[in-house]
Amino acid sequence: MSTLAAPYAGKVVSPEEAVRLVAPGMRVFLTGNCSVPQTLLAALVGRAGELHDVEIVQVLTVGPAEYVAPGMEAHLRVNTLFISDNVRAAVNEGRADFTPCFLGEIPKLFKTGLLPLDVALVHVSPPDEHGFCSFGIEVGITKPAAQSAKIIVAEMNPRMPRTLGDSFIHLSKIDYVVPVDYALPEIRMGGTDAVVQRIADHAAGLIPDGATLQTGIGAIPDAVLSRLSRHKDLGIHTELFSDGIIDLINQGIITGERKTLHPGKVVAGFVLGTQRLYDFIHDNPVIELHPTDYVNDPFVIAQNAKMVAINSAIEVDLTGQVSADSIGPRFYSGGGGQLDFIYGASRSAGGVPIIALPSTALGGQASRIVAMLKQGAGVTTTRNHIRYVVTEHGVADLYGKTVRERARLLIGIAAPQFREVLEREARALRYL
Repeated sequence: MSTLAAPYAGKVVSPEEAVRLVAPGMRVFLTGNCSVPQTLLAALVGRAGELHDVEIVQVLTVGPAEYVAPGMEAHLRVNTLFISDNVRAAVNEGRADFTPCFLGEIPKLFKTGLLPLDVALVHVSPPDEHGFCSFGIEVGITKPAAQSAKIIVAEMNPRMPRTLGDSFIHLSKIDYVVPVDYALPEIRMGGTDAVVQRIADHAAGLIPDGATLQTGIGAIPDAVLSRLSRHKDLGIHTELFSDGIIDLINQGIITGERKTLHPGKVVAGFVLGTQRLYDFIHDNPVIELHPTDYVNDPFVIAQNAKMVAINSAIEVDLTGQVSADSIGPRFYSGGGGQLDFIYGASRSAGGVPIIALPSTALGGQASRIVAMLKQGAGVTTTRNHIRYVVTEHGVADLYGKTVRERARLLIGIAAPQFREVLEREARALRYL
């Protein structure tokens, strides 16, 4: 490969050669998000029949998931630390495992040997003139995993953006290189509707000029970003970002100039978006990607004054408990970074922690504001951490409020057709 200096040319192998080093009983880390090393994964799946008791550790992955097809668990068994839609059925059917964990603490599992890694399958950019490759669009979990694994196998892709920050690995640290050349998967912006727009209006009204934002991907975060065109000097410190920040940077709305940590920089752990975003972040000095044990540390987050955290939920009960990772006992996603950022924003000077969600589900047939969470539901954000809850019907500020006051406020932002029932249930529970 022309980009490899002579001393490293001997590291180049085919995908099939690379996965031969995976032996029964090994634990293999798989880079996730839109950075899944597709060629290596396909080669590993092709060899699965020869293997048994191989554990694949991952977080969120995007794309086909033949490695969790029924029957594959005898050969390759997934242990996911966040449940993406392509492995959700396998987890809930008992064919894959789920390890609950704060996103910001996952690197510690690798580094301390609580979850030791034999092999890391990663995806990098070609090296620069100094021999450093960038982990590109997924740094947050991947760099700590690579630093902790006994063996590193890297797909090297000229289409992987070279992102800056704490995002590099030197060629000398990579054991095997698999040259590839394919376009990265893209995640399109979430769709919008009148409900999402009203939620975004309420949430945007809580954001002051000079705020530093944590936003995710999806309809509500994108709609909130679209309503910030009159704001000034916003900053970004976030687990992930998507295409929605590009126009705000180009318009001079996101400047980072009033950030109290990393002024002038957009800080994140990974990105999910389109080719437009990948082109924008390539070698862009404004963008810095860092491991999640830094980005998602609540005590780092709190150093950003006016930190605004915007997260969503499946249900919120009348005491303020938030369930975002399960529907009753059925696992849906994971804790991710929600509590990291809610807590970090609550400790920030002038911080604004927000849970934003539609008031109903199932086409209006069920309320997301509930008297009690479904039996078996996980509590992602506790009633002690909650502050603002936003639906299309308004904003409830629960901070410092009694349970009685909280119940009143949350019933007030529930869908009107459910308020009478919620009030009866609240009285039966002695909340009112």
